[in-house]
Amino acid sequence: MKDLNINVQYITRVEGHGNIVVNAKDGNIEKINLEITEAPRFFEGFMVGRPWYEISHISCRICGICSVGHSTASIKATEEAFDIIPSEQTITLRKLNLNAELIQSHILHLYFLSVPDFLNATSAFALIPNNKEAVLRGLKLKKLANDFSGAICGRHIHNLSQVVGGYTRIPDRDSLEDILRRLEEALPDIDATVEVFKTIKIPELIRPTEYISLQNDNEFALYDGFIYSSDTGRHNHREYRKLTNEYCVPHSTAKHTKANRDSYMVGALARVNNNFAKLSPLAKSVAQEVGFKPPVHNPYYINVAQLIEIAHCFEDSIKMLTDLLRKGLKDEKPAVKPKAGTGIGAVEVPRGILYHSYTYNSEGVLTNADCVIPTGQNLANIELDMKKLVPEIIEKESEEEITKKLEMLVRAYDPCISCSAHLLDVEFKK
Repeated sequence: MKDLNINVQYITRVEGHGNIVVNAKDGNIEKINLEITEAPRFFEGFMVGRPWYEISHISCRICGICSVGHSTASIKATEEAFDIIPSEQTITLRKLNLNAELIQSHILHLYFLSVPDFLNATSAFALIPNNKEAVLRGLKLKKLANDFSGAICGRHIHNLSQVVGGYTRIPDRDSLEDILRRLEEALPDIDATVEVFKTIKIPELIRPTEYISLQNDNEFALYDGFIYSSDTGRHNHREYRKLTNEYCVPHSTAKHTKANRDSYMVGALARVNNNFAKLSPLAKSVAQEVGFKPPVHNPYYINVAQLIEIAHCFEDSIKMLTDLLRKGLKDEKPAVKPKAGTGIGAVEVPRGILYHSYTYNSEGVLTNADCVIPTGQNLANIELDMKKLVPEIIEKESEEEITKKLEMLVRAYDPCISCSAHLLDVEFKK
């Protein structure tokens, strides 16, 4: 019976600082923890007291990867509080921006963070001697997605022109035509990425869980819709607290969540499992090529679901851009009248469903804020996946092999650890 003493300090190729700790004696598992060691960020706290027009620009600094998603959720929360209904053109531009962000984040994760695991490389740099073309392809696709977002809102990181009520600057036609052309020309690169994934052997781990995402009758939901649980069905977005139930655990500065079970999953696999029928034809074709048949209960397949979503966002963006350019863009100026109220914005970002909830006073000054981050929602699920995995392989594989599979499992979720650390439960004792 095997002893294990795994202590991975700062998992590599993830955003932020997290540790994997596994202890077993004589085959009996004593501890399996994913420790989050980041200091809390307190974004909610320092948004309070600021005027409405600053909030989305502050909140988008929560994450440099999901900056657009935080900005969009923030804006939607403020618009709901002020009873603002954005125009059809504004909604289309926001959907395009979310597509661009999802593409760049998934490409970054697949090519530079997770694929090295499957190809027995220590990093993306180690892939260059034998896979130079693939690395260059990843860089090309990521630059395209960043430029795509920049064309919509001025720049991808901490976007400028996306604001409450609309856009301060409408994208120019030439920029959008250029992005449309580049997306169409890059479709063969999606095919090449699929070919890479068809050669990859994915570890085995089956653990059914609850999958939570947005759901919309008209589209693959990223921007708007009901909150959908694979266990309990649809819920209004204003019920988000009933579906997150945040709580603190001793080994993490990020809160855990649960809904109908002890944990749930958000992100690419949850979205594709819940909304497979709404994927574009290209995305469904990719799913068929890589053998993805929902529902899939192997968390390592999050990477495959990300590839399927990339294909969807390419095809969806080409369609939306074509329609937008055909109709022509109007120079719409947002007009905002602040009022007292509470609003909740829910959007899908690369790592899963994101919630921003704001309360404003009559002057449009924020008096309360709550942000529930996708990675925080996944942490309990990752730990339960680890607790399912280790007993299955403890007597079959070496400590080194077990450690690698645990790191791969955490990386499959593409955690954004810094964003997830929001609150500590502090007890003051006399």
